Amino acid sequence: MLEKLDLTKKMEKEEYKEKMEHLEKNLGKLQRRCKELNIPVMIAFEGFGAAGKGLQIGKLIQSLDPRGFRVYAVKSETEEEKMHPFLWRFWTKLPEKGRIAIYDTSWYRRVLTDRFDKKIKKSELADAYESILSFEDQLTEDGMVIIKLFLAIDRKEQKKRFDRLLSSKDTAWRVTEDDLKRNEKFDKYLEMNEEMLARTDTEKAPWHIVEAVDRRFATVKIYSIVEEMLTRQIEKAELSLAEEGADAPEADAAETKELMESILGKADLSLSCSRKEYEKELKELQSRIQELHGELYRRRIPVVLGFEGWDAGGKGGAIKRLTAKMDPRGYVVHPTASPNAVERQYHYLWRFWKDMPKAGHITIFDRTWYGRVMVERIEGFCTKNEWRRAYREINDMERTLTREGVLVMKFWMQIDKDEQERRFRERQENPEKQWKITEEDWRNREKWDQYEAAVNEMLIRTSTVNAPWIVVEGNDKYYARLKVLRTVVAAIEERIKSGGKRA
Repeated sequence: MLEKLDLTKKMEKEEYKEKMEHLEKNLGKLQRRCKELNIPVMIAFEGFGAAGKGLQIGKLIQSLDPRGFRVYAVKSETEEEKMHPFLWRFWTKLPEKGRIAIYDTSWYRRVLTDRFDKKIKKSELADAYESILSFEDQLTEDGMVIIKLFLAIDRKEQKKRFDRLLSSKDTAWRVTEDDLKRNEKFDKYLEMNEEMLARTDTEKAPWHIVEAVDRRFATVKIYSIVEEMLTRQIEKAELSLAEEGADAPEADAAETKELMESILGKADLSLSCSRKEYEKELKELQSRIQELHGELYRRRIPVVLGFEGWDAGGKGGAIKRLTAKMDPRGYVVHPTASPNAVERQYHYLWRFWKDMPKAGHITIFDRTWYGRVMVERIEGFCTKNEWRRAYREINDMERTLTREGVLVMKFWMQIDKDEQERRFRERQENPEKQWKITEEDWRNREKWDQYEAAVNEMLIRTSTVNAPWIVVEGNDKYYARLKVLRTVVAAIEERIKSGGKRA
């Protein structure tokens, strides 16, 4: 692909001025329309060293309102970034709806410079590509415009530009030893870029090759590509707006009746233990967790624990006992409420990605990303298409985490309807517990069957070998808490026994 490019393409000054006059005005208008329609935009600049990425970014932003964009220079990972999955640094740099993020090199660094420098193993390459494609697919499905620009020059032109930069002390710093090494082995690096372009050129996020030897030609082509991509997304958004009709809340109870009988129906809610047994084993388990927590930190193993369940199902009690002897500097509990105004400006997974633990730490989510396929589905807070595709998006996210060495476990706290009512009334009658019960809790009971069907489908579709669901029989709180702690201890011990290897 790249070898066949005609890099001799040029544009005369007069033609350049004429074309840019229109393009510059139109790009400003398109940016404003994207803001009005809440369309987020990501523009990734990739290409060979000295191809002019910085210069072209500078040209592009001259036509944009500076209040509506941000430029990220993506270099080697910081120490903080090294302690998270590699896509974490990009999830935390997403543009909110109506804004533009521009990346001087991007998430493709993983399969290009990192690969060339042997910072990524050959065996990890396929997983990296799959994670990148999943990342782009999730974002574009949610309305993100991803514009990927590859600036191409040949080896001779690159060497000439490097020599020119090196000839002045004011610009010599811009050329690194790694740049020179890639020029020396240009053909090898070219092959890696060819492979990357072929494997990640998709319908929703296609690559645009820019012949970048002549800078005027490259500027006009970049502007034209951005104009076309934004125009296309705006037209699509306007059409969608014209056809918009609120989706009816999804019940689908009958649709998943068989699933309901096969999962939650199998939970033996008669399981229990005495207070004496509970207190004895609880003490032992908490001591063991305390030891394991230190070992996780030493081995730099990150852990994600997600808790879901019925209202009053015992999530808070289980989390409290689980963390009682943990080092408070090494864990955090995130109680997940409805997304706030800021969070609604991003993909629904953004707020969870940004809170993922760094190596050696534990993050516990009290309610999770599964709200998308439960409360948001049942209450009609998202469209049918959005919650249906969420199963794939969630599985992809969890697979990305586990491949990067994160231990992921998910607990469903199961109680029956009568036990829930008993706990609700107990809370209402106890002044110290009244804050735990709301009118919404009572309203949700009216949709018990719908929620039960949705939960069963969720368990079926998203319980995987590396990120399993554990159904906790919770009518007896003592039994439920011990099961949670036993399960966490066993999983951490198994991970440590395996040498902390990735899933």
